[in-house]
Amino acid sequence: MSASRLASLRATALWSSYRPHITPLHVFKSGALANGSRNLAPLARSASSPYNVSKRLLSDATPLEGTPQDTNAKSDPFEAKNTQLAYHAALRNGNVVVRTDGKNEAAPFWQFGSLYLRENCQCPKCIHPDTRQRIVNTFSLPPRVKPEEVQRTDSNDVHIKWSDGHESTYSWKWLSAHRGNNKPTIQSRTVQPNRLPRSFKVYDPQKGDPYPEVVYEDVMSKDTAVLEWLDNIWTWGFCFVKGVPVNPESTKTLIERIAFIRHTHYGGFWDFTADLTYKDTAYTNEWLGAHTDNTYFTDPARLQLFHLLSHTDGDGGKSLLVDGFAAAKTLAKQNPGFYNTLTNSRHPWHASGNEDVCIQPSAMEPVLNVHPDTKAVYQVRWNNYDRAPKTNWHTSEQREWYVAARAYNNLLTKSSHEIWTQLQPGTALIFDNWRMLHGRSEFTGKRRMCGGYVNNDDFVSRLRLLKFGRQSVLDNLGNTDGWRSPDNPYSIY
Repeated sequence: MSASRLASLRATALWSSYRPHITPLHVFKSGALANGSRNLAPLARSASSPYNVSKRLLSDATPLEGTPQDTNAKSDPFEAKNTQLAYHAALRNGNVVVRTDGKNEAAPFWQFGSLYLRENCQCPKCIHPDTRQRIVNTFSLPPRVKPEEVQRTDSNDVHIKWSDGHESTYSWKWLSAHRGNNKPTIQSRTVQPNRLPRSFKVYDPQKGDPYPEVVYEDVMSKDTAVLEWLDNIWTWGFCFVKGVPVNPESTKTLIERIAFIRHTHYGGFWDFTADLTYKDTAYTNEWLGAHTDNTYFTDPARLQLFHLLSHTDGDGGKSLLVDGFAAAKTLAKQNPGFYNTLTNSRHPWHASGNEDVCIQPSAMEPVLNVHPDTKAVYQVRWNNYDRAPKTNWHTSEQREWYVAARAYNNLLTKSSHEIWTQLQPGTALIFDNWRMLHGRSEFTGKRRMCGGYVNNDDFVSRLRLLKFGRQSVLDNLGNTDGWRSPDNPYSIY
């Protein structure tokens, strides 16, 4: 007799002696399930691998035909018992489980991590109705949030009452599209050591030192000043430009001293107020947490420049900068496992505010992106507003990522890491969007802001040519192995 068959028979024998009462699965409360799961603890230990022993757990590759009621389990007693074991094991781990047939206790089921499902609530309090961005702060949610009641509605939606007092309703189509994988992916289990971000300097706001800055007239008239400007951005992550004429035309020509302005679905050069012309939280007067832009592009813009032209009839709107590289370096020192989790776990991102726009990268990307040549972290993607719900994600991997992301968020929101400044007309701020996170405080009144994006390749090309000279750049074409040498143009990437 095979080992799996013997385990099934033992489980069946134990089952006949316990026969616990099971609350109907289309409506359950956490207390009743907790009592039932304690009675089933010996059963879980008696069967090997309760998560994977049953074929009745549907993976994301399992087609679901018809309505939930049309999907019925086979009349296999061993299969049914194994499904029960896996079902209650999922509950004991604090996951949300949904039967594909709410009236059949032997039916296949889907399991979702509780925090994953809670942060992806689709109600207007959690997803902005205009911008379609997440507005609930993932890291303000209780890390051990639990469902207190899960109920199937008449329309086959699933309604959940959460332990934090919130209530959510998920459509069957949404749940079907986002159900998790039953087995952890190999990649997330393979921890590869990654180098820290390249050499850089960190501005310490506690010391009160002068900001890196250049003068507009110098930048517009001398290439040496452009080099100083770009080198400040590369080294410190940001730089101010003083003495900018307070008009959009001068600001536009300032950006074009680096390269052409990148066009996106927001247009090219921006000149805007908080009127939600584009459905994005940046076009509101609301508080905006530290984030990077363009996480939803395959190739996010490298540089971003802001110039405040006016602010009337109100106050507030302080600008925030946080060094994502510095926080990543600290995270790697405090917990290398968290650091590697954020480099290995890839996520979907999106921009879906306007009716004619639904932009997503060609592939999922991690929070900390590792350069394929230098093997060092070279790009940060951190935007809780634009991170989309991930599919095919095992609940154990979810827990790992949320713990690591919370640790990184704690570093990013530490007051000693935050650089706050009040922008003034005549002073432009430019920063490295692959490194520096930006945000702002809430404001009243009317603000007029202008600025634009610059692509990575154009920024790097301009800086390399000014710093090393054209001949050196040409002599080192393809010399990616020389990136460690400060004399090699590939040391800038």
